[in-house]
Amino acid sequence: MAILSYNEITQKKVIEYNGEPYEVLSSHVFRMQQRKPVNQTKLRHLVSGKVTEISFHQSETVPEADISNMQAVYLYTNRGESWFTEEGNPKNRFSFPENIVHDKVQWLKANSPVSIMLYKDTPATVSIPIKMDLAVTEAPPAIKGDTATGGNKVVVLESGATTNTPLFINVGDIVRINTDTGEYVERVTKS
Repeated sequence: MAILSYNEITQKKVIEYNGEPYEVLSSHVFRMQQRKPVNQTKLRHLVSGKVTEISFHQSETVPEADISNMQAVYLYTNRGESWFTEEGNPKNRFSFPENIVHDKVQWLKANSPVSIMLYKDTPATVSIPIKMDLAVTEAPPAIKGDTATGGNKVVVLESGATTNTPLFINVGDIVRINTDTGEYVERVTKS
């Protein structure tokens, strides 16, 4: 476990702050006139997902978090819990509260491969691919003249999530979704 000085706390690193694991979302080192440099950071708690802003001064250091990854499979979400199992070891099942992982799980269908970040050998958070290909299960028909309002419609995907797509998307089409933003990227195949 490495000790990071204030200027080594950079984006994508996972640090231990007050005994808790945090992912660094952004960092900016700046100096104001006669003062010492400060690293202004945005940190996301790995377990709760809560984002906080912390300033690290030149004299401060933090340990890098003891993080490892495990390949897993998404099973289902029921009664407020999302269940996963370790890939190749179906007996090792674990869950996360749905409200914490909902923004990621909404893009997953049953048996989707995911990566689980482990903090001190305990599941902390879920990582999913940036882009997912999902089939459209419900799409309202495009009506001539709709393009005056921008040319988008809301469709339902096989995972149950909804997203805005262009008017030419129909039921059965497979679309690529950016899971970070929830936006339509492209149509992969058409029905």
